[in-house]
Amino acid sequence: MFKTAAGGLPTVVLMDTIRHLTVHIERPAQDVYEYAADPANLPEWAAGLGGSIEHTGGKWLADSPMGKVEVAFVAANTFGVLDHDVTLPSGDVVTNPVRVLADGDACDVVFTLRRLGHSDEAFQADADAITADLATLKRVLEA
Repeated sequence: MFKTAAGGLPTVVLMDTIRHLTVHIERPAQDVYEYAADPANLPEWAAGLGGSIEHTGGKWLADSPMGKVEVAFVAANTFGVLDHDVTLPSGDVVTNPVRVLADGDACDVVFTLRRLGHSDEAFQADADAITADLATLKRVLEA
């Protein structure tokens, strides 16, 4: 969104702020992608989505700290794209862009966190939780 500042010059007003949270994993990108793309593995590394997940009625439903949420990944692909929508109990949908980027025999996993109007404290808490989840993903896959 653009606003006009004094003197008629446009200024950019950021409606959302983003952070790219990254972890380097000493495993081939394809291995990491296949593991992380399987919703059944989420309880092992993604605490933000809760300790359990079930596939019922064609949907993946997780018991999260926010209540029951639906998790839907994009179709399997060869690009390392792990984008997924989380439908909250309120019906709101949060899209989470995630990429697995090859780096020789290792890879980087990049999660793009969007602020979406949260307070500084809530945004930081989300970033901390995702960083912890990525660290767990690294630990699980490098074990």
